Amino acid sequence: MTVELSNSISIFSILNNLASFRPSRRAQNSARKFEAMPIYRTQPEIHSPLWSLIMALAPAGPGLPLEEPSVLSLNQPRSVFVEKVLRLQPNVNKIYLLLRAPDAKSATKRLHSEVIGTELFRILRDKWGSKFDHFISTKVIAVPGDISSINLGVNESKLREEMFKEIDIVVNSAATTDFIERYDVAMCINTFGPFNVMSFAKRCDNIKLFLHISTAYVCGEGTRLILEKPFQMGETLKKTCNKLDINEEKRLMEEKSEELISQCASNEAITSTMKELGLKRAKLYGWPNTYVFTKAMGEMILGNFKGDLPLVIIRPTMISSTYKEPFPGWIEGVRTIDGAIVGYGKGKLTCFPGNPNSPLDVIPADMVVNAMVVAMVLHTNHHQTYDDDSGQKKTYDDDEANIYHVSSSLRNPLQFSDLHNIVYNYFTKNPWINKRSGERIKVGKVTVLSTANRYFLYMNIKYVLPLKVLCLVNTLSWQYFREVYVDLNRKIKFAMGLAELYKPYVFFKGIFDDTNLKKLRMAAKEEGIDPSLFNFDSKTIDWEDYIMNVHVPGLSTHVIKS
Repeated sequence: MTVELSNSISIFSILNNLASFRPSRRAQNSARKFEAMPIYRTQPEIHSPLWSLIMALAPAGPGLPLEEPSVLSLNQPRSVFVEKVLRLQPNVNKIYLLLRAPDAKSATKRLHSEVIGTELFRILRDKWGSKFDHFISTKVIAVPGDISSINLGVNESKLREEMFKEIDIVVNSAATTDFIERYDVAMCINTFGPFNVMSFAKRCDNIKLFLHISTAYVCGEGTRLILEKPFQMGETLKKTCNKLDINEEKRLMEEKSEELISQCASNEAITSTMKELGLKRAKLYGWPNTYVFTKAMGEMILGNFKGDLPLVIIRPTMISSTYKEPFPGWIEGVRTIDGAIVGYGKGKLTCFPGNPNSPLDVIPADMVVNAMVVAMVLHTNHHQTYDDDSGQKKTYDDDEANIYHVSSSLRNPLQFSDLHNIVYNYFTKNPWINKRSGERIKVGKVTVLSTANRYFLYMNIKYVLPLKVLCLVNTLSWQYFREVYVDLNRKIKFAMGLAELYKPYVFFKGIFDDTNLKKLRMAAKEEGIDPSLFNFDSKTIDWEDYIMNVHVPGLSTHVIKS
């Protein structure tokens, strides 16, 4: 059975890249008040893409019966989701993509340069040939907008009213994923952005589902089995601290921002201070970084204010390159474990902290998208039921069934030591080339240190102290060793920074329960959904084959060379 989406389905999806997001000073100085729940009314200065998508889908042969929903989606696996719908549903009516742009013309330009024009759409482009541009122009409409604004910044009233009438499903995964993002930026996008999108969804006449893409690591530095359960408003990960008050966090963030502006602080000083504030607040309540802290608060807001709106939360773990679709190995940017892989391949990484027996929970991007699509189908069809552990029939609207860990650590764990050995074998057989010298980069076995303290002690003794001696010699010799010193200093800082960044995850002891995902997979099978087209079973992954022949080659092709 393939996918069939009714001709009245509409999808709204925002695909987000917020590396350059900074709230304007005017916005930071503006008065912001809550109305039932705060809407962050910042008018930011944006220099990076924020994409949203609406799709009105028509039948394309036998498939998944979505029974006439329309979908609004803000999607973390980004273009993979858009490409799959266009490829498997060529009779799609329309797709409205919301992009950060000053006008429709600029939005359309960004659509073609940053989404449709990418290598990801090669299969679709080849399929349509000379008719590809016409196909896209009749299916995809670029709309300028902004999730940090009321009505998502869709200012054209006629278009906005059309969206309210057409949309049935909202899929939200706009996020800034920088672990140490500015607190104001992270709260704006990760915490209050979802509330703005939910508010928009509630105004849609035929809304059937709100699908929110979060991250499995909202659990913090969890241990043992981590369940697929929702957050309660004000919940913290530290039993010794007070209840979390999101209103108070917003107030503190705004006060600090206004204080820095009143002091005429430089942009660099504001950025540094706001990053420090985010980390401080996150760690106060038990989260390791600003990213997962603000994402957790976003989940709390959605759970508390959803009302009668059906809500599904997808929590992927570390997303990697595509496993199968639209072709193996596609990846956009350096993600999670890729920083260490790239550093190792370039010869910059010779030691790293990590428990060799710890599981690294990795999941390919297309498996995340497949889980999203199947969840949309089963939750939109309200009559669909499943048998719980006690044998009772339940619907997919039940709160305990609406959170999914899209993960691998329980069913098919990849251990840190396995990754180390596979990557070593790859770069031994396929060494990268040093751009300066033109020579092949030789890699050796990385020294793995089982605790963070051992790692930093090792680095200080073996590298930092000798570097200080070299610095002194360099000074006494009139900068004769300056080039060597600068190169070594850069490499050491890179390794130390990378270790600090990934410390909560390379020593992560938790295993993500995927009971709900298993039930979703079983229900999909009962509905006759083709698992070869919508596979999200991590047990089917051969990690050695995937990393050796798919992921690292894809990383080299689509990220390093580009």
